[in-house]
Amino acid sequence: MALNVVSSDRLSTNVKTSNLATGLSSKVGESKNIVINGAMQVAQRGTSKTGLTNGGSSYNTLDRFWWGEAGAPSFVTTMAQSSTAPDGFANSLRLDTTTAQGSIAAADAQYIDYRIEGQDLQSLAYGTSSAKSFTLSFYVKGTITGTYAVWLYSPDTSKACTHTYTINSADTWERKTITVAGDTGSAFGNDNGLGLYVRFIVCAGTNYTSGTASTTWAAASVTDANRYVGHAVNLAATTSDDWAITGIQLEEGSTATEFEHKAYGVELTRCQRYLQVYAKVGANPEQIGPGYGYSTSQVEVQFTFNGAMRAAPSVDIGSGTNYFLFQTSGDNIQVNALTAYQFTERNGLMYKSGLSSVTQGRAYRVENNHASAYLHFNAEL
Repeated sequence: MALNVVSSDRLSTNVKTSNLATGLSSKVGESKNIVINGAMQVAQRGTSKTGLTNGGSSYNTLDRFWWGEAGAPSFVTTMAQSSTAPDGFANSLRLDTTTAQGSIAAADAQYIDYRIEGQDLQSLAYGTSSAKSFTLSFYVKGTITGTYAVWLYSPDTSKACTHTYTINSADTWERKTITVAGDTGSAFGNDNGLGLYVRFIVCAGTNYTSGTASTTWAAASVTDANRYVGHAVNLAATTSDDWAITGIQLEEGSTATEFEHKAYGVELTRCQRYLQVYAKVGANPEQIGPGYGYSTSQVEVQFTFNGAMRAAPSVDIGSGTNYFLFQTSGDNIQVNALTAYQFTERNGLMYKSGLSSVTQGRAYRVENNHASAYLHFNAEL
């Protein structure tokens, strides 16, 4: 059940509360919101990932949102798409502590990243005298009140800045806004590479909080000690701790406007620029596509993507005994894995060689054949 939203009127000086004005700021494409999947609608990889701990940094559940850690933490976290959300939203991204780490070591940290292409930031005119401010807004709820940090970093400019927000009431949805001044001195690259990290911190050791923070773009803010200054919460303190976020919007200008909702299909298509799923864990049998006998010892399957991906993707595949199947009325060929070949951002091919029972030229139905099999094409930043 959605909870009432409490207006945040006791934020730190780095966070500005808006009137949530209605209207449109300058758009990226047809959207004022640069963030994709900000309402946490799309979770192609799955809706929950347990056991996140040291070495687990990755895209895990909700599309476009990376769970990250630093150091050698002993805490264990579950990341999930949750139906707990503020009024007007159906979902949130939720972190739950399942194994506590009461004291965060100096080098340890935990965070959620959203990563943006440089070419999607060009309307901000960074590196020119017309550089524009942008405003980040979001709804957040947590069991621990206190001050949390948001770190913004641009690999293109080698600059960063740090802002903070305060959760005032435990287990209550609050909307926060952060306005970041434009940078006239450095520009985002006009390409499909990584232009901006937006990092939400939930745990941070003293290696990241002992320096001096800057709320404006500065090279010094990339230094570890200056990154998360002001962050004062340990989400991993007890197994009763959790934190959730939704309604993330990054828009041009110094005022946070009403969140821009999009149809699920629109958000799915935008997410598929970065990830396309052809076989999902637990969804067996699932049809992958038509294949064919290339020779008497090799079978192949071709892929044409649902729209161009950001770049030629890597292939994430779950492999194991008889995980995939090439089948027709006369042949039933089980294989452990497939090999990628000549992928571009638009299409590619996978094959299995070294077989002995292939009928050359025969069409095959290709499917996953095991509950743990998966096939993802990944062009994430």
